Amino acid sequence: MTELPKRKHPRLKCYDYSSAGAYFVTICTHNRKCLLSRIVGRGLAPAEIQYTEYGIIAQQQLLNLTDRYPDLQMHHYVIMPNHIHALLILGEHTAGASPRPTLSDIVCTFKSLTTRECNKSHPIGQLLQTSFYEHVVRNQVDYDALAEYIVNNPKQWELDKLYCEN
Repeated sequence: MTELPKRKHPRLKCYDYSSAGAYFVTICTHNRKCLLSRIVGRGLAPAEIQYTEYGIIAQQQLLNLTDRYPDLQMHHYVIMPNHIHALLILGEHTAGASPRPTLSDIVCTFKSLTTRECNKSHPIGQLLQTSFYEHVVRNQVDYDALAEYIVNNPKQWELDKLYCEN
């Protein structure tokens, strides 16, 4: 039997992911299928995102996270055909008697609710990959670069490492 390569765990060791701060998150669709949106108008025309039915649901659930987690702010996000980037800010407030949610708690809630809502209208099974990519934003320069990346992602779609035909 061939041994599979060990996956590198992307999380920082000994870091408290419920800590206040900024986080950049990337969530991919299952098997990186282009299910969430289409990018149109490339070339001379400005790139425009057209959401699919699943993309509309994903956007609603993403924006609803700030209601579910009052100490969460959504600064920037983009819903690409097969992935979502978001720049999230966790505030300083405690959750009262409840433990503070971790970044994983928030992302898992989003993924679960999005998949459940999408399966209500057009059953698809697993919509999103099990894992997600995260980056702890270290300073203002890092934040600005990530915010710019999110804004420019549709314009750069064909150069993106997650690119696939619509």
